Amino acid sequence: MIEVSKKCIGCGKCVPVCPFAAVNMIDKLAVINEACTLCGACVQICPLQAIVITREEASHRDHSGFRGVWVYVELTETGDKTHPKKIKPVTFELLSAGRKLADELKEDLCAVLLADKDRGYAKELGAYGADKIYILEHDELFEYNTDIFSTVMVSLVNRHKPSVMLYGATIQGRDLAPRVAAALYVGLTADCTGLAIKDGLLLQSRPAFGGNIMADILSPDSRPQMATVRPNVMKLSEPVHGRTALIVREAAKIDKSLRRVKVLERKMSHGGGGVKIENAKIIVSGGRGMKTKEKFRQLEELSKLLGGVVGASRAAVDLGFKEKAHQVGQSGTTVSPKLYLSFGISGAVQHIVGMKASDVIIAVNRDPNAPIFNVAKYGIVGDAHEIAPRLAEALKKK
Repeated sequence: MIEVSKKCIGCGKCVPVCPFAAVNMIDKLAVINEACTLCGACVQICPLQAIVITREEASHRDHSGFRGVWVYVELTETGDKTHPKKIKPVTFELLSAGRKLADELKEDLCAVLLADKDRGYAKELGAYGADKIYILEHDELFEYNTDIFSTVMVSLVNRHKPSVMLYGATIQGRDLAPRVAAALYVGLTADCTGLAIKDGLLLQSRPAFGGNIMADILSPDSRPQMATVRPNVMKLSEPVHGRTALIVREAAKIDKSLRRVKVLERKMSHGGGGVKIENAKIIVSGGRGMKTKEKFRQLEELSKLLGGVVGASRAAVDLGFKEKAHQVGQSGTTVSPKLYLSFGISGAVQHIVGMKASDVIIAVNRDPNAPIFNVAKYGIVGDAHEIAPRLAEALKKK
């Protein structure tokens, strides 16, 4: 429920910020009409806190009207003027996982796209399983902005009432999802590594207590059930080319005054031009067992011969063997390459969470009881300092 108190002085600031023209000025007072979606934009802008939203207690809510598994479509810049944006791979991973969830719930899988312009994204989204695509186009949506994107998302959720909402646990997803959850007064499980359906509810699994245990979380009184999911965790399904989705075009009036942060200058950093560890097909990782930074360089030579990228455990990064950008694990980057070679890594839970989705894992460790062997397809009990150079020499000969 939304109310306008006697504090209102009729300043009119709330009128232009409402995306759905739900606020009118009548006799110098703000009046909310039936188009209101409780997005909270007017509450945020009111200088006297004269507009108040009272949300129903979770235990008393009727959840029967909430249906549909939603996936937020995250776009990333390409640097190409012809095609300036493309869909981030984590979106396809979420659609792949969401397809299974929607089928079990017997509900639609929906993709939600906020963009300045639809550049034919529907074909890809449909191929990865989306039944329906909500598209909202507006010039203000070219560049991500927390205030604008969260306001639009809250409005769409209140209008269509999905039962599940999934975001990638990316920089953008970790910024947007909590803001939406707070505005809707619902729970949010962050950094999930597993999703399933249990008794009609979304079972959300994530590492807890520093990664030492896995916690299963349910939200029986929360709709939509919201989660952010780590990239490279969910297995990507094969796209069905030619599969189409129903397109629902939404309209909203977005006022620039919603923006509390303005970007004055933008610079694109392309780093060293190499393959990022999260996108690598082959990763050669080292841990504390490599002992020194000089010996760790053996893995760099090996990775070059294989056409891969060097990774590191948290212990190796803490010891200065490699930079933080190469860290694999819960507090680093989650990866899912075709081939993952591990040298001198014992296999703490935090590390295994970040690489267990790899297609083939080969582990080298002196300890036959090292936990890394529990997830490895091939295990070699031996000294990494002897095996890595011999493997490099064999590759050179071939």
